[in-house]
Amino acid sequence: MRADSPGVRSTSDILDAHRGDPTRLVQILRDAQRECGNWLPARVITEIAAGLGLPRARVEGVAGFYAFLHLSPVGRFRVLVSDNITDQFAGSREVAGALCRRLGVKRGRVRSDGRVSVDFTSCTGLCDQAPAILVNGQAVPRVTGMRLDAVVRCIEANLPLEEWPQDLLRVDDGVRQAGPVLSATLAPGEALKKMLHEPAERVLAVLEGSKLRGRGGAGFSVATKWNTCRLAPNDCVVVCNADEGEPGTFKDRLLLMRHADHVFEGMTIAARFTGATAGFVYLRGEYEFLAPHLREVLHQRRAAKLLGTSIAGERGFDFDIDVHLGAGAYVCGEETALLESLEGKRGVPRHKPPFPVTHGYLGRPTVVNNVETFADAAWLFANGLDAWGALGTPQSSGTKLLSVAGDVERPGIYEVPWGTTLREVLTLAGAERTKAVQVGGPSAELVPPSMFDRRLAFEDLPCAGAIAVFNDSRDLLDVVVNYAHFFAHESCGFCTPCRVGTHVATRSLDKLRRGQGSQSELNELNTLTRLLRDTSHCGLGATAPNGWRHYLDRFQDDLQRRLSVEFQPAFDVEKALAAARVARGDEP
Repeated sequence: MRADSPGVRSTSDILDAHRGDPTRLVQILRDAQRECGNWLPARVITEIAAGLGLPRARVEGVAGFYAFLHLSPVGRFRVLVSDNITDQFAGSREVAGALCRRLGVKRGRVRSDGRVSVDFTSCTGLCDQAPAILVNGQAVPRVTGMRLDAVVRCIEANLPLEEWPQDLLRVDDGVRQAGPVLSATLAPGEALKKMLHEPAERVLAVLEGSKLRGRGGAGFSVATKWNTCRLAPNDCVVVCNADEGEPGTFKDRLLLMRHADHVFEGMTIAARFTGATAGFVYLRGEYEFLAPHLREVLHQRRAAKLLGTSIAGERGFDFDIDVHLGAGAYVCGEETALLESLEGKRGVPRHKPPFPVTHGYLGRPTVVNNVETFADAAWLFANGLDAWGALGTPQSSGTKLLSVAGDVERPGIYEVPWGTTLREVLTLAGAERTKAVQVGGPSAELVPPSMFDRRLAFEDLPCAGAIAVFNDSRDLLDVVVNYAHFFAHESCGFCTPCRVGTHVATRSLDKLRRGQGSQSELNELNTLTRLLRDTSHCGLGATAPNGWRHYLDRFQDDLQRRLSVEFQPAFDVEKALAAARVARGDEP
């Protein structure tokens, strides 16, 4: 890379900005790609490898792993249309078609002048503002009508993103119902200072008494995780998992937009308790538009002596936080894959044990928690154990942020106490004639109306935050097929059961949707369910069957009308050979 133009940094400039640190490889590649016009030429890969002292194959392997890094040109404007099922139902496929027609480009191809390409991406985290797109990583919500016209005009005018109309790029926070956590107005440092001089045993007692559990999906005890890390040898690390990649989930986006200071406060409390000196926010690539705001809040906290050295005047209390951007890999939501990416590697999940609490980032004890978990921790220490204990159920304390999207009158974020029924949530959001709800994202439960009175709670219906609603006009098999293709696309490819099994499943489900499926496909899907659940390397493969499993089990009436009486092969040999026979003259 040459710095021939004003404002263009050379490869050496980028490496210097990142201190020549190989753990920052993903960040270096992102910066280099921006300077190179949206792709990574071979010579730049070579320069980066040499500058970091890494094998070139490793650098290229990392670049090739992430969907937002490109080893061949994709155009000065890379437009990605969300293909999540709720975006599809909101018209995303029509948006993609319109963009291709208006811009004169075929999907997946670069226009002949090198300016633009249009393709699909799994989900943008904007399901409440669908249909949404990304342009060079910048989120653009509600791309219909005049807004679609504006996108086309900006691209054809070759306008840099910073010159696009700000209203076009504005992402609403989407809050529909705020509870105690979203309504909180904590002063910076308020929660931290209340626990600053408490002995570790007292802080642990508060955490244990609160029964606070991780909000990212697994629901692991925060007290157990933080204390295990505290008691482990070596310097600790605190990581905020903001890789909110589960389709249908966008509540962490809201917290980072509106309450970033509370999230950082919770991370700093964790650092004080565990003795950590380094912290990271792993921010999903689709949320790049939030990075400047997060860095500004971090700057303000440093200025207020709430980050850095001798925090709040406490000698020896040194802790700081860095923002690390992902580059398009759903699997990095898994904590060990996230840590691999944070270390500048491909995001392939690690073998466990050991677990991150003892051997995490660079082998150091590491707390990895969700954005919402850290915000809840700050609220807990600011307001006290009694206030927290008054919320939720005996086994599921506090509140839960829900991302509600799909066939509802009022999509957005709802904060409800744990123990709220699914039916109550549907009423709040204005859902009517609901046929099914996907609770917790594609990897969780597809729930029929007979189960709408189940409670959202760890002891009943756990939920990481996504509530996707489908009314009786929707074909549930479209939903299940979309989720299956999502997992097949997002498999990291490390283990054979997931790499192959997810693709085999999509073929069987596609046959069912075409009306060609029979008992043979159902048998195959049942076999794949057991195989993926029992032998996959990580949770992606193990939970990938949940969508079709619940559909097959809970929606028998819908399923039976799709079955063919006789087996029909998915591959027509005679049709495939017809062209060759004509070419040979065997057929007229």
